[in-house]
Parts: sequence; C-alpha cells; structure tokens
Amino acid sequence: QVQLVESGGGLVQAGGSLRLSCAASGRTFSSYDMGWFRQAPGKERELVAAISWTGARTYYADSVKGRFTISRDNAKNTVYLQMNSLKPEDTAVYYCAAGKKGITTVRSEYDYWGQGTQVTVSS
Repeated sequence: QVQLVESGGGLVQAGGSLRLSCAASGRTFSSYDMGWFRQAPGKERELVAAISWTGARTYYADSVKGRFTISRDNAKNTVYLQMNSLKPEDTAVYYCAAGKKGITTVRSEYDYWGQGTQVTVSS
C-alpha cells in the first residue's frame, strides 16, 4: 500500500515557477514508477511527466517539454515536479500517481493516486 500526498500548488503569474512535491508513505516507494497528471475543468486527466523507479528514464508531454522537470529522491520517498515558464493553460489540479507498469500515459495502469493540488496561472 502506498499513500501519496501532493503539496506546492498555488497561484502564480504567467512566466513564474512552482515546485510540486509528492510525499509517499510505505517502504516500497522506490520500486514504483511515478507520474504527474493534471486535470483542467472540463478536460480529461492527462499525463504531463513520469519517471521510472530508478530515475533513469523520464517522459514529458509535448506541452511541457523544456519547461517542466520531474525528479525523485527515493531516500526521502518524494517525487518532484519543477514547473517553469508557467502559462495560463497549465492551470489544473495536479495529481501524482504510482504504478509498476512502466512509464505509461494510461491512467488505469497506475495503482495509487494522491488527492491533487491546485495550480492556477494568471495571465
């Protein structure tokens, strides 16, 4: 069992930065691939970034490439999403998720989800 708690969301102006954190409980965090999803009002939840359990492989959606960076610290049971050059279209609830099916965009492949943290980017 893994419990995930996101933090770091908030209101920021366009062009600004935020760093999201996802703290995991449980001793098996380091064996899980991790993803950051987001869901804007009226839209489907989409994967924006993912990282393999070793940290060796990462994935970014085209819309965030070059602006977002995912990382993890297995000693701290935490995964991060550094978001730079934020745009109004990045406004969404951001969720972290854990799974063991590799880096995948398929939501059902992830076993555990956090409660989400709101990110609002003003223009």
